[in-house]
Amino acid sequence: MMFTEVVNMSLRATRIEMPASTREQVVTLLNQRVAEVTDVWMQVKLAHWNVRGPHFQAYHTLFDTLASHLLEAQDELAERAATLGGEAGMPLGQMAQMANGPTWPMGVRQDRQVIILVADRLSHIANRIRHDIDETAAWGDSGTADLLTEISRQLDHDLWLVEAHGEA
Repeated sequence: MMFTEVVNMSLRATRIEMPASTREQVVTLLNQRVAEVTDVWMQVKLAHWNVRGPHFQAYHTLFDTLASHLLEAQDELAERAATLGGEAGMPLGQMAQMANGPTWPMGVRQDRQVIILVADRLSHIANRIRHDIDETAAWGDSGTADLLTEISRQLDHDLWLVEAHGEA
């Protein structure tokens, strides 16, 4: 797993019994996911705003629901980073540089194509977070692993809904 290097991270003092080096690793991972979830949220909103076709209303409503779930995940990830004594989040420009998933192809509006693109983005972030569950557990941070499990369950459920809409 490759993480963006965090230079001179300073952690706030906390009574959480976890080595500072572990907290730094986890905060770095969490902020990477905040950036990626924010990117996926934006792409789902692009789908929500621009989708067209016979399934417009169903997809428009579905994408709005997905976007709200992504914002909840973003908030939980950032707050966990702050809980561990780290700085939560980053400016939008830095997030854009850190987001390393597929980008949204502007101009795609047809409902069936859009649903496939949304499924691809959700599966990308869901699979990243699923991997992070084991990673953070191995680092000794069961609290973050538990949070990531919750987020993973929601993303998997949302992906199921999107895939079901995409079946012919």
